[in-house]
Amino acid sequence: MIIQLVYQHPEAIGQILRSTPTWVWGLATALAALGASQLRARTASLARVSLMPVAMTGFSVWGMVSAFGNSPLLTQALGLWLAAAVIVGAFVARLSANARYDAATRTFAIPGSVVPLLLIVGIFLVKYVVGVDLAIAPQLMRDSQYALTVAGLYGAFTGLFVGRTARLWRLALPSRAVLAA
Repeated sequence: MIIQLVYQHPEAIGQILRSTPTWVWGLATALAALGASQLRARTASLARVSLMPVAMTGFSVWGMVSAFGNSPLLTQALGLWLAAAVIVGAFVARLSANARYDAATRTFAIPGSVVPLLLIVGIFLVKYVVGVDLAIAPQLMRDSQYALTVAGLYGAFTGLFVGRTARLWRLALPSRAVLAA
């Protein structure tokens, strides 16, 4: 909806941006800073690398419930969200991790990557566009094609975050089993 509106009426961009609450820009800035922090190589504990997918899953679920909480499609949308998250997460988890785990310090050496930044911005943009779409056309919450497309996007983003972290867990778990023996 917003994409079509902006394409047909580019002058609408200013009104949309002016109508956006100030706190949204603060959230966008904080999320962009969080994503940008992932551009540098770093070390992190298992708990720390697990926080990001938990937070982004929460943001994704919040996006789903805030958009479709009053919709008769909520159950279907959440089902598709979960299916997309599991499928994408399982696929991504099988890829090799581009990190090293040090069992002695229980930390990962993680190279910098633009991927977390893109994923964070992607989730934010979906949430923002859906918010604007539903403000302009509230009937979209009852449009199954729209709801399921949004659910699939949120689920895919969640799966990417969870799958990336599962790769790191895979590096750490065999080392922990050896330490416990």
